[in-house]
Amino acid sequence: MKMDKKQGILLESGTNEFEIVEFSVGPVTYGINVAKVREVINLLPVTQIANAHPYVDGIFKLRGNVIPMVNLSRCLGSEASETSQKVIVCEINKLLVGFKVDAVYRIHRISWTQLESSPDVVGSDLVVGIVKLDEKLIILLDFERILAEVNPEINKKFADVPVPTQDLVHLRHAKTILVAEDSRMLRELLVSTLHSSGYNIIANENGQIAWDKLTAFLNVQIPLAEQLQVVITDIEMPQMDGHHLLKRIKENQKMDFLPVVIFSSLINEEMRLKGEALGAAAQITKPEIGQLIDIIDRLTGISA
Repeated sequence: MKMDKKQGILLESGTNEFEIVEFSVGPVTYGINVAKVREVINLLPVTQIANAHPYVDGIFKLRGNVIPMVNLSRCLGSEASETSQKVIVCEINKLLVGFKVDAVYRIHRISWTQLESSPDVVGSDLVVGIVKLDEKLIILLDFERILAEVNPEINKKFADVPVPTQDLVHLRHAKTILVAEDSRMLRELLVSTLHSSGYNIIANENGQIAWDKLTAFLNVQIPLAEQLQVVITDIEMPQMDGHHLLKRIKENQKMDFLPVVIFSSLINEEMRLKGEALGAAAQITKPEIGQLIDIIDRLTGISA
């Protein structure tokens, strides 16, 4: 099963809908955004590698690429299955990775408003949200967090930024940035790094909360341009995704001047086309925060 994501990309931009691939690991049903999926294949032979992360079975070769195989059953603490026969091959943060699962079923088209936050229980840090569909609960996993556990170098890039001078910190302190990011781990890393670089940060856990904050800014006497200079948004978020947030901002004459930067693990060719069509000022792949800071400085007039 190959994912054909090019058809209708521009027509469907900003609809606040997305598609998920439904799959199972043990007795539990999960979902993953189609935008992350390259293809679904039968299980291939795997070559073990020394000192691999416990979640990684080894590596396999597919279409000229050497790809790590992540055992989702082991990652999720589920009982090992003898029926794991499918691999979901994904592209996340520009990295190819295969996730071994028990079975893959079908694709569902849903609205981000249908995605409910996960309950605060043990293991929920790996859950993006829960979708109730046809008397069934589908759990959406935080694949970025799983990948960060397997490859810790990803999160190190959040701190891999030059130490700013005091003059630069002073200039940045006059700039306020609104951030929409649903992953608690990534939101805290992003806010901490941007704040230590000098910016004022207003953090929000999804696009709907960010939109409510933006509309609240319009109800005060101070012009919006003096309150806020840049919006940074993820794409995947419960209630309202980043593309729909961007669409609303650009359709509102009182805030369409705001530059919106998409900072996401989903920036591929198709997603870049969507962002461009909606008016994104820039699109940066996580976790390239050094590049993000350079863009913010340019958009706020701190650097040419």
